[in-house]
Amino acid sequence: MSFFSTLFATTNVDKLRELGKRKILRRALTAKDLVAIGLGTMIGGGIFTTIGTGVKGAGPAVIISYLLAGLTSFFAALCYAELGAMVPVAGSAYTYAYATMGKLFAWIIGFALIFEYGISAAPVAQQFSAAIQDVFKGVGWALPAWAQESNLIVHGAWWLPSSWDLLHSQYDFVAAFFVIGLSALLSIGIRETATVNNTFVVLKISALFVFIVAGLFLFHGANLHNFNPVGWGSLHPFGGMADYSSSAQPYGIVAIGAYVFFSYIGFDTATTTAEECKNPQFDVPVGVIGALAIGTLIYCATAIVLVGAVPWSQVPIKNPLVYALAPLHMPWLSWVITIGVLAGTTSVALASLLGQSRIFYVMARDGMLPPVVAAVNPRFKTPLVTTMITGVAVAVLALIVPLNNLLNLVNIGTLIAFTVVCAGVLYLRHRKPDLPRSFRVPFVPLFPILGIVCSLFLAVFGLSRATWTWFVIALVCGLIFFFCYGFRKSNPDNVVPVEEPEGISEI
Repeated sequence: MSFFSTLFATTNVDKLRELGKRKILRRALTAKDLVAIGLGTMIGGGIFTTIGTGVKGAGPAVIISYLLAGLTSFFAALCYAELGAMVPVAGSAYTYAYATMGKLFAWIIGFALIFEYGISAAPVAQQFSAAIQDVFKGVGWALPAWAQESNLIVHGAWWLPSSWDLLHSQYDFVAAFFVIGLSALLSIGIRETATVNNTFVVLKISALFVFIVAGLFLFHGANLHNFNPVGWGSLHPFGGMADYSSSAQPYGIVAIGAYVFFSYIGFDTATTTAEECKNPQFDVPVGVIGALAIGTLIYCATAIVLVGAVPWSQVPIKNPLVYALAPLHMPWLSWVITIGVLAGTTSVALASLLGQSRIFYVMARDGMLPPVVAAVNPRFKTPLVTTMITGVAVAVLALIVPLNNLLNLVNIGTLIAFTVVCAGVLYLRHRKPDLPRSFRVPFVPLFPILGIVCSLFLAVFGLSRATWTWFVIALVCGLIFFFCYGFRKSNPDNVVPVEEPEGISEI
């Protein structure tokens, strides 16, 4: 094969469908489980982490920002559902790109998914750290100022380590140790993670439901009168916030839409477990769309109650839900919200780290990564080394990188992945119109095109130049590795599954 033929070689969709029928992984999940998995990753860290900054940056119009991010996710969800039902194998957008656009795009998406799954655990861990530190402060104990949050101080060129002021920087040790602990838990295997995840989903959704009900007693319609005090923001390319410092603040509906988009990340996690569904052609579409629909309703209701209960200019960035309910003078409400935050961030971080192991496993199966990436520990029957290396890398990010910077990196990777998934639906509809599709995106090509446009709109007009710079630098490094290894080693015509580690299949 020529260079370009190899570069854009695709896996055979029919072979992938046959692969999906092989019972290498235990088929035990239903649509209800997939909804819970999607909500488990989606709800928790996102809403608790972004809503305070969102209200500060858009006022009551943060509701529009959530709807804008939700609309973008909706179009992508439909495309995920069609591809997930048609190609019911693990790997999510990476597998779909390999089957539709070829090896190069598959690598790019696999690399982008590292931002969505791996890096996303870092800002969630920082939110867990903030919540647990509030609990400590309630009993009169506090960490030193330099160990409370992440803020790597940089003088001059931010890309040179010599410009980092390590002595005067701040470090979030709680977040870092939290990630290490979860990685160790995943490394030794968890047999009852589905039950634990479902319990955490109930806890965090219950906490948000309690907030919505209690907050209605404090609701004042007058707080919504100045609905859009900031406007749409800077509508020019790379007009998002200048995110070089932890104090940077996005402003305007569009920039906040790109920022709170982090809240929607995770509904597509359900597609990574397609090989473990009893009936993937039905379970995957229902799981993906169901998780997104329920999550969107909860987000919008929470935002409406928050800006109705507290004037938007008084909403704090940290723990805004607890602050909003303070006038009720019911301490138990604060504990309910805090428990919801802790349960939500724990389940989201756990699911994110688990999703990352799924992506690495499938990429190694296809030859994109060395076989050692999927190596199984003989004692724990899990990819222990890979899981811990990933955990250490994410822990370092949580330790030193400010929250806003992390959120933007996660968002740009996910938006790029959404763009390719939507394009993949258009490609397959044109090139392989006769393939069986148990679920079809309605109004093609309109809906996939809208998914592409909305994703690129948020990425280009809502995120900053610095975020794009970091992403491009990381992508270039990834492409160098691809051409040195994955380009030569992977063979799309010979995708043969390796034995799934016991710990992975059970969690």
